[in-house]
Amino acid sequence: MATIGMGDLKKGIRLEIDGQPYRVVEYQHVKPGKGAAFVRIKIKSLSTGRVIEKTVHAGDKFETPNLEQKTMQYLYDDGEMLQFMDTTTYEQIGLTHEQVGEDVIKFMDEGFTVNILFHNGKPITVELPQVVELEVVETPPNFKGDTSSGSRKPATLKTGAVVQVPYHILEGDKIRVDTTEGKYLDKVK
Repeated sequence: MATIGMGDLKKGIRLEIDGQPYRVVEYQHVKPGKGAAFVRIKIKSLSTGRVIEKTVHAGDKFETPNLEQKTMQYLYDDGEMLQFMDTTTYEQIGLTHEQVGEDVIKFMDEGFTVNILFHNGKPITVELPQVVELEVVETPPNFKGDTSSGSRKPATLKTGAVVQVPYHILEGDKIRVDTTEGKYLDKVK
């Protein structure tokens, strides 16, 4: 395993602390008036989803986690676990709602292809594609004059997620959504 030092840290990099895998979600280099520079990071646990803050100094080193990624298909939510299937071996695994995270679940529809992250052979979380296509199931009707630039209205998607969309989007339309920002991108033609 490679080691990661203070100079290697940046947003999105994965590291292992006390045997647990984390991803850097925020990064700030601090150069105080006195003393040595340091880095303040916010890291998200890939197994629990919890975010913690940590200060990293010049001599601190971290290991890169032993992570494997498998493409799997989301099948259904049985109430306790979300069920996924490997499309080549047909092997099924279940992950809890906490492992997946509500911010991911709200953009997952049955049949979606997702990446399951494994740490030391054990499934720990789901990574969605950056862009997904979902159907609008509920949104207010359009009224004459509602086309002013920049105006938005709420739209409920098939998965239950609510995003702000332009006024020309109607119920039944398929739209593309950025899953990291939770924002409308465009209408699927």
